[in-house]
Amino acid sequence: MPLAVPADESNDSELPDYVHTLVRQLQEYLLPEQIERVIAAFRRGAAAHAGQVRASGEVYITHPVAVAGILADLHLDAETMIAAILHDALEDTGYTRETMVAEFGITVTELVEGVTKLDKIHFASQQEAQAESFRKMLMAMARDLRVILIKLADRLHNMRTLSAKDVESRRRIARETLEIYAPIAQRLGMNIVKSELQDLCFRALYPDRYRVLAERIRASHGSRREAMGRIEEALVQRLAEEGIPARVVSRIKTPWSIYSKMRAEHKSLAAIMDVYGFRVITDNVAHCYQALGAAHGLYKPVDGRFRDFIAIPKANGYQSLHTVLFGPFHAPIEVQIRTEEMDAVAVRGVAAHWAYKTGSAPSSAQSRAHEWIAGLADREAGTASSLELIENVKVDLFPDEVYLFTPRGAILALPRSATALDFAYAVHTDIGDHAVTARIDGRFAPLRTRLVSGQTVEIVTAPSAQPKPQWLEFVVSGRARTAIRNFLKHLQHEDAVEFGHRMLDRELVERAVSLDTIPAAALDAMLAEMRYKRLEELLADIALGNRMAGAVADRFKALAGGDTSVSRHAPHERLTISGSERGVISFGNCCHPVPGDAIFGYLSAGKGIVVHRVECPNATELRKQPERLLEIEWDRAVEGDYRAELRIEVQNRPGVLATVAAAIAETGTNIENVEYQERDLATATLLFTLEVRSRKHLSEVMRSVRRASVVSGVYRYPV
Repeated sequence: MPLAVPADESNDSELPDYVHTLVRQLQEYLLPEQIERVIAAFRRGAAAHAGQVRASGEVYITHPVAVAGILADLHLDAETMIAAILHDALEDTGYTRETMVAEFGITVTELVEGVTKLDKIHFASQQEAQAESFRKMLMAMARDLRVILIKLADRLHNMRTLSAKDVESRRRIARETLEIYAPIAQRLGMNIVKSELQDLCFRALYPDRYRVLAERIRASHGSRREAMGRIEEALVQRLAEEGIPARVVSRIKTPWSIYSKMRAEHKSLAAIMDVYGFRVITDNVAHCYQALGAAHGLYKPVDGRFRDFIAIPKANGYQSLHTVLFGPFHAPIEVQIRTEEMDAVAVRGVAAHWAYKTGSAPSSAQSRAHEWIAGLADREAGTASSLELIENVKVDLFPDEVYLFTPRGAILALPRSATALDFAYAVHTDIGDHAVTARIDGRFAPLRTRLVSGQTVEIVTAPSAQPKPQWLEFVVSGRARTAIRNFLKHLQHEDAVEFGHRMLDRELVERAVSLDTIPAAALDAMLAEMRYKRLEELLADIALGNRMAGAVADRFKALAGGDTSVSRHAPHERLTISGSERGVISFGNCCHPVPGDAIFGYLSAGKGIVVHRVECPNATELRKQPERLLEIEWDRAVEGDYRAELRIEVQNRPGVLATVAAAIAETGTNIENVEYQERDLATATLLFTLEVRSRKHLSEVMRSVRRASVVSGVYRYPV
C-alpha cells in the first residue's frame, strides 16, 4: 500500500530553484513516483522548519536539501534522499516520530533517528556528549549503512558553510571532522568526500597556510600545463599502440594531501615532486596489467614504488595499480591504473552501485564496510565508556594499513604499527586470549613484535595462557584493546568481590556477626535500598573504596538484631596482599612500596586500595582520615616486579652514567627510566627508576652501585 504524504495544492513550478536543481539530479536515476515522494518530503520539511534560519541567515530548509544534493551526486536511493531532507526534523521541530512513520515509513524514520544527535541528554562535558552521540550513530550504522552516508553529507555541507560560525567553533568542528568524519569517509572508500572534508578542515584550521599553498599549486600548475599535456599525449598514444582501450585523466594532489606529506617528510613544496599524476582507466583487469607494462615501456619505473592493490585490495575495498615513473622533465610521475568499476569504488566507495537501489548483491566495498561496522558494534557492546569507544575507533581509522598473511594464505588488514598480538585478536578473540608467542615468516618472535606488510604470521597458543594488563601497553587495534579490557574487567571483578568479602568478614567478626545470621529477606531489602542487585556488587564496591566496610558491617549487625553502639577494642587482623589483586590494589607513586616494606592501605573511592610505605611522605596527611586506612601486610609468597626509585650522587664526568647502569645490570635488574641532573661542575645526581622483586633485591642493587668508584652516595627516593 502506498505511503501517505502530506497534501499540498502547489505545483512543481512553485518549488524553489534549489529544489529544482535537486530534482534534475534525481531524474538521472530515480523513477517519477520516487521523485514525487522526495518533493513531498521537502514540503513537509519546509513546513516543519518554517521560521528557522541558519547562522548564515539562509532559511534552514536549504541545508537539508543541500545534504540531499550531495547524496544525489552519489546516486543514493529515494529513502536516503527523504531521510536527508528530514534529518533534523525530529530534533529541531514539532514533527513527531509517529507522523513521520505514517507519512514516509519506518525505514526513513529509523534513518533519521540514527542521524539525530542526543541533545536532550545532559553529559559531564561536550566531549562526552559528542562521544555518546557517536556511539548512538554507530549502533544505527550497524543496522543501516545509509545512516553514516547521510551524516557524512551533513558534515560536508556544514563544513562548506563553516564561515558563518565564530573562529573557536570553526576550529572545534574542523578538528572533530579531521579526527573522525574524514577518516570514516576514507574507511568507507568515499575518497571524493574525504578529500573535500580534509581540505575544508585545513582551510578552517590554518587559513594562511592553506591560502599560500593553494596559490603555489595554482601557479605551479600553470607553468607545468604544457609538460602535463605532453606526458598525457604520450601515454594515450602508447596505450593505443598496444591496443588497450583506456582513457587517461591528469590529476593534482589536494592542498591537505601535499601539506600532510610536507609535514611528515619535513620537506618544502619544491621538494615534493609527485604533486601531479595520471589515472589510466580501462575496461578489465587484464588490460590494467597490460597498461602497466606499456607505461613502464614508455618511462622507467622508480624502484620500490610499485603497489598492487588489485591483487591485495585495501581494507575499504579500494583497488588499483600504483607506480611511479621517471618523467621526461626530471620529475617523478605517479600513475594509477584501474577499471571503470574500480574507479567508481575508489571515488564513491560504499555508495558505488548502491545495493538498496538495484536490489543486487552488495559490492566488495559495501561488504567490507558492513564487516567493519559489525566489528565496531561488537566492540561497543563490551565498552563501558563512550570516550573509550571513540578512541578505539580512531585507532581503526588510521589511513595506512599493513597487509598480512595467515599460514593458509588468507589476508588480514591491520592498522599501522600493529603487533603480532593484534594479529592474534584479528584472527579470533580466543586465539588472542590464549596467545603465547608468534612465528613470523617461520621464526619465533614475541607477541609485541611490530608487523610489516607481506609477512606470514602464525600464533602459538596454550590453554593456560590468558591476557595480561601489560598487553594494553603495546596493542594498537581497537578490537584487541577491547577484548583484553573485557577479560581483565571480569578478573578484576572477581578479585574485588573476593577482597571485599575479606574486608567485610574482618569487620563482622569484630561485631560478633555472621552473614549467615541475617535473614535472606532482610538482606535482599537492604541491598535493594542500597541499589545493588546482588551481594557480590556490594562486596566489589567495598574493595574499590566506594563503601566503607565498617559502616556496612554496622548495618548488617542492625539487621541481625545486634547493638551497633557496643565499643570494640579487639585489634584488627591484618589483611595480606600478594600484589596480584587486579583492579583492587595499586601502589602509591609517592613512595613506591616493594615487598618487604612495612605498608598500610588507603581506600580511595573508585580506585580501591592504594598501598603506601609506612614512612611515605604523605602518610601524615592520609592518616587524617582514619576510616579510610587499612592495616595490610605482604603475603609470604609475592611474585612480580615492583617499581622503585634510587637517587645516586656521582662525580660529574664523562662515562659515569654507563658505569652506574652497568653496576645495576650486574644484579639482573631492569632499568625503566633514568634522569640526569647536573648540580655543579664536580657533582651530579642520577634518578633511576627500576623494577625490583623485593626490598632485599633493592638492597643488593644499592650495594652494587655503592661499589662503583664514581658514586658518592645511594639513597632510596623518596627518602
